[in-house]
This record gives sequence, C-alpha cells and structure tokens, in this order.
Amino acid sequence: MEVDQGRIARGLFAVSTLLLGVGGATWLLGYGGVADALWAVGTAAGLVVAVVTTVRAARRHRPTVDVIALLALGAALAVDEYFAGAMITVMLATGQLLEVRAEARASRELRLLLERSPRTARRRDAGGLTEVPVDRVLPGDAVVVRTGEVVPVDGRLFTAATIDESALTGEPLPREQPAGVIVRSGAVNAGAPFDLLATATAGESTYAGLVRLVEQAQASSAPFIRLADRLAVFFVPLTLLLAAGAWAVSGDPVRAVAVLVVATPCPLLLAAPIAYISGLSRATRVGVVIKGGATLERLAAARVVLFDKTGTLTRGRPQLVGVVTAHDGLPADELLRLAASLDQMSPHVLATAIVSAATARGLELELPTDVLEEHGYGLRGVVGGRRVALGKRSWIVPDPAPDWAQRVRRRAGLDGALTVFASVDDRPAGALLLEDVIRPDAPRMVHGLRRAGIRRVVLVTGDRADTAETVGRIVGTDAVRADCDPGEKLTVIEAERGADVVIMVGDGVNDAPALAAADVGVALAARGATASSEAADVVLTVDRVDALADAILIAQRCRRIARQAVGTGMGLSLVAMAAAAAGLLAPAVGAVLQEGIDLLAIGLALRAVLPGRAHTVTLPPSDVTVGHELWAQHEATLPLVEEIRTVADQLSTRDADLVPVRRLAARLRTELLAHERADQALLVPLVARALGETATHALTRTHAEIEHQVARLGRLLDDVPDDTGQPEDVVEVRRLLYGLYGVLRLHNAQEDETAHSLLPPPPA
Repeated sequence: MEVDQGRIARGLFAVSTLLLGVGGATWLLGYGGVADALWAVGTAAGLVVAVVTTVRAARRHRPTVDVIALLALGAALAVDEYFAGAMITVMLATGQLLEVRAEARASRELRLLLERSPRTARRRDAGGLTEVPVDRVLPGDAVVVRTGEVVPVDGRLFTAATIDESALTGEPLPREQPAGVIVRSGAVNAGAPFDLLATATAGESTYAGLVRLVEQAQASSAPFIRLADRLAVFFVPLTLLLAAGAWAVSGDPVRAVAVLVVATPCPLLLAAPIAYISGLSRATRVGVVIKGGATLERLAAARVVLFDKTGTLTRGRPQLVGVVTAHDGLPADELLRLAASLDQMSPHVLATAIVSAATARGLELELPTDVLEEHGYGLRGVVGGRRVALGKRSWIVPDPAPDWAQRVRRRAGLDGALTVFASVDDRPAGALLLEDVIRPDAPRMVHGLRRAGIRRVVLVTGDRADTAETVGRIVGTDAVRADCDPGEKLTVIEAERGADVVIMVGDGVNDAPALAAADVGVALAARGATASSEAADVVLTVDRVDALADAILIAQRCRRIARQAVGTGMGLSLVAMAAAAAGLLAPAVGAVLQEGIDLLAIGLALRAVLPGRAHTVTLPPSDVTVGHELWAQHEATLPLVEEIRTVADQLSTRDADLVPVRRLAARLRTELLAHERADQALLVPLVARALGETATHALTRTHAEIEHQVARLGRLLDDVPDDTGQPEDVVEVRRLLYGLYGVLRLHNAQEDETAHSLLPPPPA
C-alpha cells in the first residue's frame, strides 16, 4: 500500500506541475481558454485526490485539514477560478509527496530473523543421523548440532558444550555449559559437535518466541500523525466559519473561495516535512540514519534512554586485556606470538581476538604445522619447532594448579574475563585473558545525552548483574536491569515509557523486539546489518555511540525550526484569510500570495540542513595525525603496564628476586615516561583546544602522579643493596608496583574517555 501511495503522490506532483506550467505558458501566449482548460484538469485531479484522502481519514476517524483543500478545489471549479485551483493542487501534491518520503519506514524487520532460523535438524535414531525439517523434531528426540550451527530447538545437553548465546542474551563471549544444562534455540555451537535431547518443538522454542515478540511489538507501534492533522481540530472550523461569514456578509461567494484558497494549510503540509527531511539529511552526514520524520519528532521529545550493554556500551567482541606468564623464561610477547600463530588456524571468536592483538603489537606470526583440534579441550600444533597447545586450564595445567594459575582464575572471576591457557614444549607457559571492554566514547556519550535533555539513562541487559553494575557505574547510568531476556526487556520498556518518550539502544538479534517496541529504537550497525537495524527507527552507521547525542540535538533543532516555520507561515496565512474575507484578495491573487507564504515557510524550514550545536568534536587534520601517533604509542605501552602486575604477582618474600623489577623499572623510565611526557606536551594541548582547559586537569595530575611513582620505585631499588632484598623491601616494592598499576589503569581509562574518544578510528 505504501508503494502505491508513493506512486500516486509522485504522479500527482508531476501531472499537476506540468499542467500548471504549460497552462501558464499558453496564457502568456494569449491562449487563455486553453490555459483555463489545463488548469481545470489540474484542479479536478487535485479534487479527486483530496476526496480520496479525506474519505480515508474519515474511515480512520482522524481529523484532517485536507477537507479545506477539498472545499477550496471544489469552490474554485464552481466559480471558474481555475488558476487558483491548479495552484492548490500543486501545493497539495507537494505536501503529499514530502509526507510519503517522511513517513517511509523499513518493513523488513523479520527478514534476518527468519533467514537465521534453522530449517532442518540432524536427528539421531536407530539408523544413524537423519536430516529432517525442524518442524518434525519432537520432545524426546536426540539432535546433533555441529560446529557453527544454530541450535534448532530447545534441548538438554548430553555432553558439555561451548555455546554462543549472543543472539538471545547479548552476552558476547561463548560459555562452557556442562552436561544436563538446557540450551535454547537460536544459540550457536561455538565448540565441538554435541548431542542434545529436545525438550520443545521448534514452534514452542525460544527463537520462535523471539520472532513472535518482534511481530507483536511491531503491531503495537503507533502510526505517524501529521502536524497538520493535529491542528485540524480547530483550524478547519475556524476556516469554515470565516469563509461562511465572508459570504454571508458580502453575498459574494468569491470571497469565500478566496478565504479557502489562502487557508489551504501548505505551511503545515510543506514546512514541517521539509524541516524534517532536512534534519534527516543532516543526521546522515554525521553517521545517523533516521527512518522518517515521525521518528525524528519522537527522538526530539525523548527524555529516557535505555541501553543494552553488549556492542552498545561495550565493544561487543572479546579483546585481549592481559598475558600472564608462568615463568620468567618466556616473555609475554613471545607467549602471545606463539599462541596467535597457532590460533591462525582456528575460526573461534577468541582465536580471532588473540590473533588481532598480536598483529596490533606488530608481532611476526608463523604458519603452524601439525595442527590438531582436541574437541572440547583446545588446539595443539607446532610453531617454529616448538610444540604449542591452547585451551582449558584442566587440559593445559595439571592439578593441583600452581599459584600463578590460581591467580589467573581469581582475576578472571573478578573481572568477568575468559581465559585461554597455553603450554609450550609440553610445559604450562601462561594464560591469556580476554574481556568485552567498555567503549571509550560511552561515558562522554552519556554526558552528552544529559546535556541534550535526557533525564534518565538505564542499562538493560541479559548479562550478569555484577558485570552490568560495573559497566553502569563506569559510564554513569541511573539504573541497571540485569539478567533480562528479550521478553523482560519489553516489560522494562513499558514501565519506563509511562511518563516519557523512551529510546532503546541495542546491537544484536536479541534486541530486535525491544527496538521495535520502544518509542524510538536505535541500532548500531557499523559492523554490518542485523535484525536490530531492520527493526530500529534509527541506525548508527558509524562505530561511535556518541553519535546518538548528536542525533538527538539534530532532532530537537529540526523540531524547533519546523515549529518556527509552521508558526510563521500559518500566522501569515491567518492574516491573508482576514484580508480575503474583507474582499482585499481575489482567489487568484490569494493563490499567488499563499505560494509566497509557502516559499517563506520552506526557506525557514531549510535552515534545518545547516550545522547546529553538536556533541561530537571535529578535530583539524593536523590534530588527528598527532592524536593517532600518540594513540599508537599508547597501545604499545599497554603490555608494559600489564607487565607491572605480572612482576608484582611473581614477587615473593621467600627467595625474592628483584632482577625482573630492576629490568621493569628501567623500561618504565625509558619507555613509559617518554610516552607520558609526549602526551603531556602534545595530547593535553590537543584536548584543551577541543574540550577546553578544564578537561585536561585530571590528565595533567595523573601524568605527574605516574612520574612520582616511577621515581619512588627507582629510589627504593637504589636503597636495596642486592637483588634479593629483605622481606620488608619486597613488600614495599610490591606495594609500589600495585599502586603504580592502579594509577596507570585509571589514567589510561581517562585518556580513552577524554582524548582517544575524540579521534576517528586510526587507518588500518
């Protein structure tokens, strides 16, 4: 239906404009009769369309100002004011065409959901494996799910499995699930093939319910009501009373026609859509696609924002955050290089993160040989003549676990990280820790939202409460709702939208129902289209969540400009209506005057395409170049920062060895302090130019603290006469190292939020 309406609007606009233009040309050539005939045809065409739109509105019980256009067109034909009627038709067609464009909405929300739904399942029976339609799987059937396949139905695991439930919960990291656990349909097998016992049919399973949630949420979406229709309740009666009064007082029906002609509310029909379309164009330039003027209007009115966590406030993919070595003989970078070389042969999401981290550090990877995957345990192979294995702790580290392995387990539990243990030449060598880290621009984005008028920010996630609370505290949300499945997210949305317009921001298939149910759904789609971007009203095409604050500012400015344009246009129209009622304007002159008023309103509305107040800071190219150079240096120091913790962990008051500490202290002076001084000299002025001097105070203070702590460490080591030291010396060294590590972690987070979030992604 929307396609047909678009064709009708485009056809009417083309025909009416052509008839008006050709009629004007023939009139100038002296063929007045031909001109009147062409204008009469144009008027009649507009009358037909006005009748259709008015009847449609009446059936829907919606007020509409199209009744004024209907009366004006009919009256123009009745009193032979064909030129005025043709002008009204052109204005009516223009308004309808712009409205169709402003109301255009994507209608393919379910396509990706349905495409992802498994069509078949591998059922295990007496004859072996049989591939059957998924609808034929019954509770009690044994089903085999191969590596990388979507779980077809809800079921109980016969054996342990590695499950990726990101499509259901938004949790980005695969989880090891023991035998006996219920696995939900829609999850992905991220490990070895496994068997499960079906506990539900496909239609009753989780993923089918997710599809139904999207359908129901879409069905409950409110339709777009034009600004003109909202004013019709009082504008239409006012116009009819004024026209009738002019006719009754003067006895001249032409006066009534003149009133109707200048009352045709084209500033309403044109100015608001043009302002909105200009705003849509402006938003696109900053990487935000807003699907229609109605969405832009709701975005401007929003006061509550709900965020999913994964991929929205966090990166949405695992990232290497630490390398712990089991002994001093193998440096962390060498362990990472060996692990990444082996992981080149694995498609696992954690393997991808490890390879990416090694590549980012500039490590030279080798092609492994004799690679063998031990299903359910890990990967082994030969790298440069050395036997390397990666996998679970129980496979790599024999019981009882040594102290370093216990520290890794404890750290992973506290930080919510995943671990990949490594052995080299059949000897446990260390572990790699991976986390879904917080986006550096997320805290600035939340501050920007508050400056844009957002009163409440809520984190709504399917992740664990402890992880969600940590993210919420760091980015500055007002509340956290954790352990929410897609249905529970809808309940939270309904509760929050009781008093305010609600924005829901998400990234992933599991967010599609919530995005469709919210007043405004916002999806991040910089890394590719998902069902969330199909269901969303707003799509961020840049991988920066702070673009949302800019989108809200643009929407608010466009709404303000639209109201100004409409108010000015309608105010002048009311003056013209009074003049027409007094007999000072003929219908033809009134039509021309109304067109002038329309042009003025359009000009005012077009201001929305110009830049306005923005949250995102645009740096000059020279600052971007310097920022990227310092960013690269910053990334290069991160392994050194992690080494501080590793060295501190390995210190013991029994048989203390301070040689690694002395080597570390030398690197801190030559490498770390050199970078921090470059940041103070170059990065701090860059931030001051972009955000103001006050934004740099914390950075300057922590730079000074880092210098102070490194100097203290050096003085302490100078006071220790040998490389063993007394127990009290070791305790003090360890205390200084842990303190320096904490300061550096906080400082790096400050730099990410304050400085690095200003920069576009560095070139590959």
